[in-house]
Amino acid sequence: MLKRRAFVAGAALLAAAPRAWAAETVTVGVSGPLTGPNAQYGAQWKASFDLAIAEVKAAGGPAIEYVFEDSQSDPRQSVAIAQKFVNDPRIIMEIGDFSSTASMAASPIYQRGRLVQFGMTNSHPDFTKGGDYMWSSSISQAEEQPNLADYAIAGLGMSKLAVLHLNTDWGTTSKTLFVKAAEVKGAQVVATEGFLPSERDFRSTLVRIRDAQPNGIILEAYYADAAVIARQVRELGLKQPIAAVGSVYSPKLLELGGDAVNGIYTQAQFFPDDPRPEVQGFVKAFVAKYGRQPDGFNATAYDTMNLFAALVQQLGASRDAIHTGLAKIKDVPSVVYGKMTFDPATRRVSGARYERLVVKDGKFTLWDGSKPAI
Repeated sequence: MLKRRAFVAGAALLAAAPRAWAAETVTVGVSGPLTGPNAQYGAQWKASFDLAIAEVKAAGGPAIEYVFEDSQSDPRQSVAIAQKFVNDPRIIMEIGDFSSTASMAASPIYQRGRLVQFGMTNSHPDFTKGGDYMWSSSISQAEEQPNLADYAIAGLGMSKLAVLHLNTDWGTTSKTLFVKAAEVKGAQVVATEGFLPSERDFRSTLVRIRDAQPNGIILEAYYADAAVIARQVRELGLKQPIAAVGSVYSPKLLELGGDAVNGIYTQAQFFPDDPRPEVQGFVKAFVAKYGRQPDGFNATAYDTMNLFAALVQQLGASRDAIHTGLAKIKDVPSVVYGKMTFDPATRRVSGARYERLVVKDGKFTLWDGSKPAI
């Protein structure tokens, strides 16, 4: 047995009590998309997991490995993976799935198997209500959507809104929460339109939105869909400004959308230009390793693997230690939050911060407070 030692998680030092922990490798299971329409998100997770694990190891922390099972973010696959992970005694915590729908389908298995399911991208308000083994560092859409509504209405001056949303449980829940918040703030929602994850031709939907005559479009989607939609919005000649949920924030939106995404407004909890030392340390290390800037999905995955290392370091390498430790651990350094502490009642992180952004000249920039022409 080795003595616990403090190790560096990102740019910050995690001090731990001098307790013994197993010298052998500790294992975390990951359920997420490596193939299929959401494969890019799994690749982003892996990049940040690998960076965090290498930094933890170099600083003398626990040796970590992850078993990544490809779910394609499909609930049928995530259920089968959950059964596999629960029955594998090496795995002391699970991360994923990517979508709340896929995660929530598997939650009963993790709950019965007494294995923490950590949904780092699961913003559906009901995800952590699945049981006391469901935890998340993702801000609930019940919190994000009112913030987006405030940005669109009070900030950008939109008053007649059309909402275009992914037709999944996450997307429809986000839409419902946004519409409720917008109406409370005095805006009129003149159209709501859903689209399937596999959809690529949005022209008929956009014609209906055009005919509703909104003065602003709200987009509840991920960046790959948002890029395609933005191109078709502009091809059809729609001039309305677009405000989008934070899940569109990624350099990939700029790459895939080109000039069409200029003028999109969004909000993010992670922004690479944030001057905080922990952010700049992460960005520098990520760029050095991969030659590109990280986005919010990279930052979230990096934080999550460092959180797992901190839990093992401070509280022990077992399923029970992880489960009880999430309610106890405090102020874990985070590039997204600054410090992570979980509310045991909601099993989510407290203290979200948002940066309001706009795409300008092919780059995400901080919103300067000016309103678009409507």
